[in-house]
Amino acid sequence: MLTAVSRARSLALFLWTCWKCNLTGAMEFRVSFLLTAGMMLLNDFVWIFFWSVFFDRFKVVNGWELQDVMMLWAVSAGGFGIAATLFGNMNRIASMVANGQLDVYLVQPKPVLLHVLVSRMSVSAIGDASFSVLLYAMFGDGSWIGFWKYVLAHIVSAAIFLFFCVAANSLAFWFGNAEGLSQQLFVSLISFSTYPTDIFRGAGRLIIFTAIPAGFISYMPIGLMRDAVEIDFLVGALAMSAGLAAGATWLFYTGLRRYSSGNLMTMRS
Repeated sequence: MLTAVSRARSLALFLWTCWKCNLTGAMEFRVSFLLTAGMMLLNDFVWIFFWSVFFDRFKVVNGWELQDVMMLWAVSAGGFGIAATLFGNMNRIASMVANGQLDVYLVQPKPVLLHVLVSRMSVSAIGDASFSVLLYAMFGDGSWIGFWKYVLAHIVSAAIFLFFCVAANSLAFWFGNAEGLSQQLFVSLISFSTYPTDIFRGAGRLIIFTAIPAGFISYMPIGLMRDAVEIDFLVGALAMSAGLAAGATWLFYTGLRRYSSGNLMTMRS
């Protein structure tokens, strides 16, 4: 038991150190840091402006109100922002596999997948995370229950973004250069997760709750963040995020057995 606790502490310290170093490195170029994060924040607000204009004319669409769409964007942008800020290599695994850049991680004692993921931070994603907080301050439920629903929605959203990207990028172990495929899958997840779920019908709705699980992100404002929580949806979202985590981790480590070294003398990037 003591060994397990010691390992957990060591891992927590490792994560904290990586995140601190990533942020310190990004802050070395403060103007670039602020511009990159700020432009992403501005880009997100442009979309919100268009949605505000739309709901100024149509107050309710299939049960969705302006506040619901604002929370949809808060959960989607915030979930991605958290995942990409803390685990910035989640969308670069395919490139690293194709170019033989995993060597440096294989000879170190930390878990390979975790080490790869935390070795980089996406600066622009900080803008997405900040945008989410601002939207919640403007449109969210300010009660304690509302706040914890908001936190839970972000945990689920971040987990789906993270492990979907890991699974998509792990296809590179089998298909070689799978950067294009993994990027297309990622763009599909982003696109579907920023539109109200109820606009999709039939096969489209089935896809966004199975093959591309964006529906579990975009339905959060209706299924979790309103006064009455839809328990079936919440259980399904938690099960999807847990199953995706297990499946993506298995896919990565199974594929890692097929990895061919790039024989590169390089430092971690």
